[in-house]
Amino acid sequence: MLPLERQKKILDLLTIREVLKINELTEELDISVDTLRRDINLLAKQGKIEKIYGGIKLAGRFGESSMEERMIDHLGEKEQIARKCCEFIEDGDCIYIDSGSTTYQIAKYIKHRKKLTVITGSIPVIQELINSEVELIIIGGKIRKEEQSVVAYDYIFNFHELNVRRAFICCSGITVERGISDYNLEEAITRKKMIELSKEVYIAADSSKFGKDVMVSIAPLEQIDAIVTDAGLDRGYQAQFKKTATRLVIA
Repeated sequence: MLPLERQKKILDLLTIREVLKINELTEELDISVDTLRRDINLLAKQGKIEKIYGGIKLAGRFGESSMEERMIDHLGEKEQIARKCCEFIEDGDCIYIDSGSTTYQIAKYIKHRKKLTVITGSIPVIQELINSEVELIIIGGKIRKEEQSVVAYDYIFNFHELNVRRAFICCSGITVERGISDYNLEEAITRKKMIELSKEVYIAADSSKFGKDVMVSIAPLEQIDAIVTDAGLDRGYQAQFKKTATRLVIA
């Protein structure tokens, strides 16, 4: 069986069983563990499946896992990334915190910053900061329940008079060639607008997002000042980013 045929078979099986164990797949496909892992790594990089303990599952809706799953997935790395992002935040700043599981972690470390204003559409960020010293400005728009966020449209997005110093943006895919991308058009529209309005743009993303170019393009690297990620990033990607103007910050 050719690699493409095997990979299609894996996806077909997952649509029926939702979760598959490694030993089940090696028996079903009659291949070695090493061969299976190569197929799994490729499908994971393409955003089609997700690795779980001892097996794999289909990626969530349109390839995007649920907010609840992402809140605990790669949690240690996301906390490290958030702490590193906080090093770029100064007292008195007006910042944007995106609706994502990585950027949410930032909110936990800025509660006592002085004269800090946070713009956000993330309900978890709002809940984290509601009783803090931080001044909150909430994006108006439609509630996206699965993402626990508010997504805005151009006709109600009226933040042009705000002096947004730094934006901390999430994404689902990062490549040198195509920049950052995401699965949801409404989220992408909000992120595009905040990138446009902000003086400095930071992408907060764990290393699993690299090498993926998913459904909706958000911005090319030329519009991104820095990407903050974890130490698990493959050195090959680190070498690629040295050739760009976007700074790669390893937490």
